[in-house]
Amino acid sequence: MTIQATHETLKAKFPDAIQDAHAPYTGLIVDRDHLVAVATALRDELGFRYLSSVTGVDYPAATDGLPPRFEAVYHFYQSEGGPLVLHVHADRENPTVPSLTPLFPSADFQEREAWDLMGIRFEGHPDLRRILLWEGYAGHPLQKGFQEVYYEADTKPFDSRWPEGAPVRAESRVPLGRNLRYPADFSMQGWCPTDDPWGYIAHDQVADLKDTAHPTDRVVLNMGPHHPSTHGVLRLLVTLEGETIKKLEPVVGFLHRCHDKIGERNTWLGNMPYTDRLDYVCSMSNNLGYAVAVEKLLDVKVPERAEYIRVIMAEFTRFINHIIDIGFTGNDLGIYFTAMLMGMEERELIVDLFERVSGSRMMCNYMRFGGVAHDMTADDVAYARQLAFERLPQAIDKVDQFFTNNEVFKQRSINVGVLPAETAIAYGCTGPLLRASGVPYDIRRAEPYSIYDSFDFDVVTRQNGDVYDRYMVRLEEMRQSVRILQQALNRLPDGPIMDGKPKGLIKVPAGEAYGRIEAPKGELGFYLVSEGGNNPYRYHVRSPSFVNLGALEEMCKGYLIADTVIILASVDITLGEVDR
Repeated sequence: MTIQATHETLKAKFPDAIQDAHAPYTGLIVDRDHLVAVATALRDELGFRYLSSVTGVDYPAATDGLPPRFEAVYHFYQSEGGPLVLHVHADRENPTVPSLTPLFPSADFQEREAWDLMGIRFEGHPDLRRILLWEGYAGHPLQKGFQEVYYEADTKPFDSRWPEGAPVRAESRVPLGRNLRYPADFSMQGWCPTDDPWGYIAHDQVADLKDTAHPTDRVVLNMGPHHPSTHGVLRLLVTLEGETIKKLEPVVGFLHRCHDKIGERNTWLGNMPYTDRLDYVCSMSNNLGYAVAVEKLLDVKVPERAEYIRVIMAEFTRFINHIIDIGFTGNDLGIYFTAMLMGMEERELIVDLFERVSGSRMMCNYMRFGGVAHDMTADDVAYARQLAFERLPQAIDKVDQFFTNNEVFKQRSINVGVLPAETAIAYGCTGPLLRASGVPYDIRRAEPYSIYDSFDFDVVTRQNGDVYDRYMVRLEEMRQSVRILQQALNRLPDGPIMDGKPKGLIKVPAGEAYGRIEAPKGELGFYLVSEGGNNPYRYHVRSPSFVNLGALEEMCKGYLIADTVIILASVDITLGEVDR
């Protein structure tokens, strides 16, 4: 069934609750009192089992015949094809929307984020606390009227920097404290939390429940945010019975920079180098995801040579990500730096190529709307061919020999951290985490972008959904990346690398778009709203690390505390895109 046919089916089933979204927006507007019923029909009757993205939007003024409002925007998917988009309006004075978390657990973290940063309250959510900011934070920073501590103007370029070019330090222009916000009746001396700012209550309740057959004391334990195996500033709040995990909660936000707010200040092109800082292992893929989203609004045609170069850079990035994650897994397992150094050696050779074509090794800022910033020279192509045809296949074999039949690795990883397929889908998991559970879902096949539909490669799956199978999926995906690279380099055409002349300041037509790619860790999506100007009106990142992390408790419950670090490594997160 096409998306348009699904629209008609829903409108016939809920005639008083659904209407078409006003142009230039897409999808359907659903009455909030009927949202749960509509979402249930989508999941159970129409096959939209995957809720990918939940985004809050603030419209403080009337737009397109609609009154001032908050919106919750949902993107649902079937196994193939584009999204079904639902818009649900919330009153500005009391912005409430029914929670979809009981139906789609993937909404859990995303609804908490929309509450935290936008102020939309999701009624019926099992645990609606802030997730990226602390519980005592005053206000919701993504609301349009919110001004941050060093606020200068709503959008860039700022007058102090252009055209005169005489910037001053923000600290001297706006001293810290002048517009710093505190909760009502707050004082540093007398403040006492009235709720549960550290998240202990639910864990204390579990800790008080003892197993009468095994009357062992239960203990609430903090792992991180300083723990070396939490892959950055991640805090894991764990309730243990002996060494067995009874409850686990990822606590995030320690690296939060309000990336979305910065994205709405920046110009469209000015956001490109900021995407580098999301998954800082995968700069090129971050660039590509954002470029794909903006190009949906611009409706530009990317030249064929540029498309090939984009695929080449994206697949080299996938190789880097997977071999580094395998190295980290070995490190967390106790193999220490043997596997890590094997991966780092290959990474250094690939980022040599990135530096040659972009000028930077890690923060590449390479993609442009309608193409890429710089062409590949003949020497660059020759170097890339040497990697793809000679060096990297040998590196995969080396990793394979080191890990695959290693008795210790198999003992620690087989039947550990099992994630069943239905659970993975319900939690919105994507990437190798999902495919290792037996679900052959890859956006390069399900909703092809760029020129991926012209390449011959396999969607890799395994069936057990454990740590070992996630390793095997990544190992085989490196082989498939090499396979794609060899095809792309053999067929790389001549021609331009940009659609038209490069422009520093771009006006994007009014409308909304959700662009997504199969990033190395899973679905990386950008939800964008344009008013037709130089800056995004709404800029939101749906990061695979953030959503995949929501399923961590399901993978850890019942296993040992010693298994936690290797299960986390097998999920493969980067805190830069978890916290944004």
